[in-house]
Amino acid sequence: MQKVAILPDLRTRMDIALTPSVVEMDAIEVTAERPLIQKDMPATAYSIGDIKLNKLPVTAFEEVLGLQPGTTVEGNVRGGKINEVVYLVDGLPIQDVVGGGIGSSLPKSSITGLTIHTGGFEAEYGNAMSGVVNVVTKTGSNSHVLGLRFEQDGWFPSSIHQEQDRAWEAELTAGGPIVRDELYYFAANTASFSDTRWWQDFAKFGLSPVSKEVNGFGKVEYLIAPTLRASLQAIYSVRRWRDYEFSWRFNLPGLPHRERDAYRFALMASHTLNTTTFYTISLSRYYQRSQTGDPIARADSLFPYEYDFFLRYIVGGKRHWFAETRQSISTIKGDLTTQLGRSHIVKAGAELHQYHIQSDLIKFEPQLTYFGKPIPHAPLLNYSNAYDYRPRSGSVYVQDKIELVRDGTHLSLGVRWDFLDPTASRPIVEFIPVRPNEYQQRVSGYVPARFKQQFSPRAAFAAPIGLNWFFFMNFGHYFQYPLFDYLYSGINPAQLRLGTRSVLTGNPDLEPERTIAWEIGFKHSVGTSLVGSVTYFRKSIKNQIDSNTLIPFDSKSAGDYGFAQFVNNAQAEASGIEFVIAKERGEHFTGSVSYAFMTTEGVSENVNQTVNLAQWGFPVIARPFPLSWDQRHTLKGEFSLTMIWDVRVNGVVLFNTARPYTYYPTRDGYAPLDSTKAFIPNNRRMENNLFINVKAMKEFTFDEFANARLLLYFDARNVLNLKNVRWIDSNGRIGGELGDPSAYYDPRRVRFGVRIEL
Repeated sequence: MQKVAILPDLRTRMDIALTPSVVEMDAIEVTAERPLIQKDMPATAYSIGDIKLNKLPVTAFEEVLGLQPGTTVEGNVRGGKINEVVYLVDGLPIQDVVGGGIGSSLPKSSITGLTIHTGGFEAEYGNAMSGVVNVVTKTGSNSHVLGLRFEQDGWFPSSIHQEQDRAWEAELTAGGPIVRDELYYFAANTASFSDTRWWQDFAKFGLSPVSKEVNGFGKVEYLIAPTLRASLQAIYSVRRWRDYEFSWRFNLPGLPHRERDAYRFALMASHTLNTTTFYTISLSRYYQRSQTGDPIARADSLFPYEYDFFLRYIVGGKRHWFAETRQSISTIKGDLTTQLGRSHIVKAGAELHQYHIQSDLIKFEPQLTYFGKPIPHAPLLNYSNAYDYRPRSGSVYVQDKIELVRDGTHLSLGVRWDFLDPTASRPIVEFIPVRPNEYQQRVSGYVPARFKQQFSPRAAFAAPIGLNWFFFMNFGHYFQYPLFDYLYSGINPAQLRLGTRSVLTGNPDLEPERTIAWEIGFKHSVGTSLVGSVTYFRKSIKNQIDSNTLIPFDSKSAGDYGFAQFVNNAQAEASGIEFVIAKERGEHFTGSVSYAFMTTEGVSENVNQTVNLAQWGFPVIARPFPLSWDQRHTLKGEFSLTMIWDVRVNGVVLFNTARPYTYYPTRDGYAPLDSTKAFIPNNRRMENNLFINVKAMKEFTFDEFANARLLLYFDARNVLNLKNVRWIDSNGRIGGELGDPSAYYDPRRVRFGVRIEL
């Protein structure tokens, strides 16, 4: 309205009505990028999305762990053992609680992202001492998707091209709506077949394929309301394979075949109560069955297999090993997250696990010298056992993230309470001497195993320094319960009453292994794409499991009368410093470079060490020594580069200095070359290792089909075909007396593949 007169001392009223009309304009897209430095993460963690995961030269998502700073290619994290890492899928573990390690695998196409914690994880995570790998799976949407992928390494006949495993892999992925805006599905399945790097030897016995594996994932998600959703998911992993040992190469059918089936079903729900509070609850059941060999009679197991004249190769008979293990885990878990005021984000949760563990093992092994030679006419060592138990465990945790100052200064405090009830009794075993070096076993009673519980405090602090610097530090107590095989093997009451003796006996009163760890670090951002960090860490590991020989053990005469039990009597120390420079954004180039210096020393490398030393006649180690995974200097690089014709090249470079091994030479394989020389483990170093892996891909799109993509790629491992040493025998020979090629890591392998997405 124009030219409105406003008179002095009078109120002028105007009523104005707007007429609605349509204005056409282009869509406006608002994009938010993840900050280079995540200020509420005062610890060392690495996030990897599905796009990057598919570009990396890795076969399974577990291999990504070995690409991170402070880790080895086998999966040791900052000086810890391989089994000290827990793998979670959507917050629920997929662990093998009997044998250790990851119990199931997943198709890579089912993963939307994963986070790898190598230090300072919060109270939310338990039963892990070195690292946590948390996988988040994909879900369906209102758009239908279909993906097909196939790759293989045998593009030429093996008679012409021998740098192959005669392997191929196929994958099928599908997802979309069942009911639009309400009900969605997603599924991914992968099948892999291989004759392994030893296909030339297996082919002589007509064994093909040597390894068969099928993995799958499926999810149905229901959006009940805008604030409430539920999902049902299933994971399955089926594998059949044979092990390979070079000393059995003339009798490979004598090695047992192996199989593993694993399934997990989970029902999950997430509910947002209001703008500050939400909770999740999940119910799951995990089942795994593992079998080694075919059932054998115990009487048949007492006949040793046949060696050649020089006691080097096994030329007849079968390995006396049958094992069947079943484990089922029923879990209920709940988490609640709420924001209190403007400064506190509190997360609390609880979980309960009910286990059913069954195992039947028939295993007899010949007695060997430290140098690997069999001792003629010595009784076989008996590792047989059977058990059936129903333990349970649970936990409660609370974590408070406090924003002290609005500039990003955070304090995180948390505590976790855990318990384990073994629901077993520990036998009181007495050994009565009946003649020299022979004992009669007597069980005089049973003592119920103690209920185990513990508190694990966690604390972290982070603060910005100036505009581009960020400081963080954290401290925590971390723990891991022993594998159930260490608790229950050899203590079955029925077996003990029959006088059955096992070389190693379980101990249901084992305490959890514990780690006290802290780290301190700085991060610095340069511009909008470059970030660097330096981190110092230190770990003290207590209550490690070893074996304690309870009576004198002489390998030449005692036979299966030896008796040893698992105990918590080992410890280790690890420390190091990590430097990382990463360029995380860029149209044509991204990448990172890291350097880590670490030391790892302990008094025991594995749970069998003390009983093995007793069998070989060596004294128990009295002082710490470098452990086999003591990787002092590690340099890693990762890059993604766009070449001409939009060819994308992604690669990793892994270099580490030599790891230790024990030099204690022998002339005949039975006695040391110098019997006056003290036995000192890991007193020499092997050789430096260098791995270069590359994956290149080219994508094609089609105007006629807007959503269709064709992707061609090749994946090359150990591009330079270097002989990277894995182990050296006590005489300083790579591969030992036989020149075993397994003493080297895998040689060069190249796969070509194609992926179609619709």
